Amino acid sequence: MIETGASSGDAAEEHPDIVHVDLEQLDAETREMYRQAVTAAEEDAKEETKRQRTLREFVVRSPFQLGFVLTLGALTAILVGQMIGQLSTIIMYVVGALFIALALEPVVRWLERHNVKRPLGIAIVFASFLLIVGGILAVVIPMIANQVATLVRTAPSYFNGITGEEWYLSLKERFGSYIDFDGLISMGQDFVGKPENWAQVAGGVWQAGVGIANGLTAALIVLILSLYFLASLQATKRAFYSLTPRSNRVRVIDITEQITKSVGGYVNGIVILALINAVCGFIMMTIVKVPFAGLVAVGVFLLALIPLFGSVLATVLVAGVALFESPTAAIIAAVYYLVYMQLEAYLLTPRIMNRVVSVPGALVVIGALAGGTLLGLLGALISIPVTAMILMIIKQVWVPRQEQL
Repeated sequence: MIETGASSGDAAEEHPDIVHVDLEQLDAETREMYRQAVTAAEEDAKEETKRQRTLREFVVRSPFQLGFVLTLGALTAILVGQMIGQLSTIIMYVVGALFIALALEPVVRWLERHNVKRPLGIAIVFASFLLIVGGILAVVIPMIANQVATLVRTAPSYFNGITGEEWYLSLKERFGSYIDFDGLISMGQDFVGKPENWAQVAGGVWQAGVGIANGLTAALIVLILSLYFLASLQATKRAFYSLTPRSNRVRVIDITEQITKSVGGYVNGIVILALINAVCGFIMMTIVKVPFAGLVAVGVFLLALIPLFGSVLATVLVAGVALFESPTAAIIAAVYYLVYMQLEAYLLTPRIMNRVVSVPGALVVIGALAGGTLLGLLGALISIPVTAMILMIIKQVWVPRQEQL
């Protein structure tokens, strides 16, 4: 059942873009808070019709005091900005954990509607999540380790045997006068043939190992935070609602519930799309005999999490690796991904994503570029739900208010 707003006399509430929360999706305490806010909004609307609006003249009585307050505010803003810059890593952990909690929240609510207590539902959902992630890692990590070892062992043979390939001879015949292919191959052979170069690689591997250890620590922190967020999500939202005036609380609850539902659905959807992309790509690479298909498939999954540009980067990665097998394999991989991107754009994405997040294509590009510039990979990942959030607030708050004036 959908509530119809705070007051029938409020023109903004009659705007067609206004969407109200489904009360059946709320917990009992939030539902009662919502109903009290509806009553308060109706009473406030009745009192507003009895008041006469008066205009107050703004007079600057003390310019020095005003300038001091403005300067102090600017300095405070600069200090807060510097603090945010110092805490950027922690903020990334918090945002990542919040996204995981919002993604798991719909499943917890589903269990609650089937008479499962929320603490038990959280335990079931979080334990299942950890088991699924752990199972995937248990399968993927040994495969990656084996393929990395194979790559290190067979790297010299790729450079030694490439000069006899027909496609290499054809390229050399056509473009040899412009590009020194033999010099490039010689550089590659010298690099993999010298022990000191492998020592540098070993140092890079050590640094990569340190990075992996830091990543595992960050993942553990994010998982712990996500469990806390999931357990206290309803209480946190109620505390946030209580900070707003009761007469305006209906609109805040409406928009907040829509935003959290959209973000949770977006996270689930993007992970499902990335998983489909990686699995289908792994099957294709296995058939075409692309080297190190499992390792490349993991890279495809991570790249596919990036909105808009991820599939293009995955195509370049797969086609580049397939070129070590043969130009035919690279062409097949590129054609496959061109076809897959069309199927994903017109078949998979509308079915999985459009029900929870709908953002115009131009704004997706702008949001992804802006998010990537500000926060790197995390910014690109959260750009679409943040853009959808801004559009939702504009459509349901700013546009109705402008039409009311």
